[in-house]
Order: sequence, then structure tokens, then C-alpha cells
Amino acid sequence: MSENQSRLDLFIDRMVSQRACLDFAIEQTRAMPGPVFELGLGNGRTYHHMVQYIQGRPVYVFERAVASHPDSTPPEDRVILGDVRETLPASVERFGATASLIHADLGGHNREKNDAFAKFVSPLIEPLLAEGGLMVSSDRMYFESLTEMPLPAGAVSGRCFIYRR
Repeated sequence: MSENQSRLDLFIDRMVSQRACLDFAIEQTRAMPGPVFELGLGNGRTYHHMVQYIQGRPVYVFERAVASHPDSTPPEDRVILGDVRETLPASVERFGATASLIHADLGGHNREKNDAFAKFVSPLIEPLLAEGGLMVSSDRMYFESLTEMPLPAGAVSGRCFIYRR
């Protein structure tokens, strides 16, 4: 990532990397039975992408308030509404370590704030991931028992991260 890149170039790198990493993670976890978690719905683009390509696994969305594009809005029974600081710990009780794939794009435009939030939320995410499951994140995460994976072809270093339990 170059400091001389335009904001458009940075955005394109993030989107291309996100798709490459999600496609890799979807393929790698295809045979796993557990649910998929989308942390942060936003406009719903990555949610829409995942439900298009993930078969036989429910995709649950964690979000404070749903404001997605109508074509990218999950059914109500797949939305876990509230602050992730509360909904993630409650989901450990509900789901245990069963998630085959977790995707998080929770950060904003402030790199320091994103990093602080990643440090805070990493231990809340970690207990939800099944053995062999993958976590894809737009920010570097801080896990104790997950291993950072090499990025797949097409992903730009520093724009997306993949971790495996």
C-alpha cells in the first residue's frame, strides 16, 4: 500500500482483495457444516456476494441497524441486531465454536480507531470460529489461537487478512 495512491485506488485494492479473500475462504470452507457470520452489513455487498456463492450454510448478519440495499437485506431471522460488544458474547452461548467462516468489515476511515477496535473485538470473535474455519477481515486482527494465512492470488497485501483456526 503506497501513500501516493489515490483514495479511489485504495478503495479498488480493498474491494478486489475482499472478493479474492472471500472467494478463497468460501471454497476452503465449502465442506464445513457451520454457519457463516457477516460482521457489519453496511450496504450489503459482501453479504449478497456470500449468499450467492455459499450453499447449505446459513449466513447470519451482526449489525447495529439494518440500512442495506433492498436486494442485499437478509431475512429478519438471520439478523443479530445490536452492538457487537454484546451480540458476539451472547452468540458464543447460542452457537458455540461452530462458524465455518466469519467476515468482518467493521472499520471506518481512521486507521488508529480501526486498530483499537480490532484489538477489542478479536477476543469476542475468536471463540465463535470452528476448528478449520476461516476469518476474513479488512483489518489486521489480534487472535491468540488463529493463524494468519497467506493471501490468495489477486489480493493486495495489507488490504485484507485471512486467519484459520
